[in-house]
Amino acid sequence: MFNIGDKVVYPMHGAGVIEAIEEKEILGARKRYYIMNIPIGDMKVMIPMDNVDQIGLREVIDTHGVEQVLTILRDNHSKMSTNWNRRYRANMEKIKSGDIFQVAEVVRNLMLREREKGLSTGERKMLDSAKQILVSELVLAQNTSAQDVDEILNQFFDEGHHTI
Repeated sequence: MFNIGDKVVYPMHGAGVIEAIEEKEILGARKRYYIMNIPIGDMKVMIPMDNVDQIGLREVIDTHGVEQVLTILRDNHSKMSTNWNRRYRANMEKIKSGDIFQVAEVVRNLMLREREKGLSTGERKMLDSAKQILVSELVLAQNTSAQDVDEILNQFFDEGHHTI
């Protein structure tokens, strides 16, 4: 059970803050909902409280989690299938998992691949989506701005330096 003001992650959408808990009637059924604001993309989401476990709603990572994410991003080793379809499916499963460490792997792998070989349109969209999910959580975990996190990611991958 989460409370108003909690920082949470909604898999496939990103991190945000629970702004309210409301009871609403939708299609004849009365349910309680978390009203979540996801700052990146300026989105408001209603999440049925009785579906939280199936959805995979979880708390934003702590400082230790942030360090783990940065370690994953620093690792230049990327294990990816050379088959585009297999690679795409594997990356999509990682993003859908809601696990920030798997999302960080997708961001790292696709950014490295983009630097080395370029990305297809589908993988470019996937990278943008995964990056948005990653950035949204790091922003809330570190109380910083999206621009700061984005700059660190881009600088790291553009230059190949370990500045994170």
